[in-house]
Amino acid sequence: MRRLRFMLPGFIAAAALAAPGIAHAAECAGADVHPSAADTETVREATLCLLNNERTARGLPKLRPQPTLHRVSSSYARLMVRQGFFSHVSPGGSTLTQRIKRTGYLKGVRAWSVGENLAWGVGESATPRAIVAAWMDSPGHRANILSRSFREIGIGVTPGSPRIAGAASTAATYVTHFGMRKR
Repeated sequence: MRRLRFMLPGFIAAAALAAPGIAHAAECAGADVHPSAADTETVREATLCLLNNERTARGLPKLRPQPTLHRVSSSYARLMVRQGFFSHVSPGGSTLTQRIKRTGYLKGVRAWSVGENLAWGVGESATPRAIVAAWMDSPGHRANILSRSFREIGIGVTPGSPRIAGAASTAATYVTHFGMRKR
């Protein structure tokens, strides 16, 4: 069984300047929404739309939402906010691959690849448009978004910051889990 694994460094969107990108070419509903518990689904859909705009503008296929990856990414975003850490490795030591393997997502496959992008932002830097622009300005995150290896995605968005206590009303934490399975 051949296994491929991509893990790239996290990125704090609040520290980045949002630059205009290809994702602006086709409008995505909710791209400028400030995440809150009431509109998490809108923010997830806007994030997926923006990511897929980046891919299709370069001739790549769209990423398909995958329920298991969604559950894992959502759970990890909540964990980072609740425990106040920002890392690809949890305080308990779990890695992306370990978290994914526990779900059965990789059961019975002969080859697979997974990847993870993390971000958080406050205020204007917390919108889907700002987060995707920050990822596209980061070579490692951009590589995951534009990888031909990935076909599926889970997007977790949680109001709150893993680093700034009390910023919950203006902050959001994002986790994307990319995947591909060959049976």
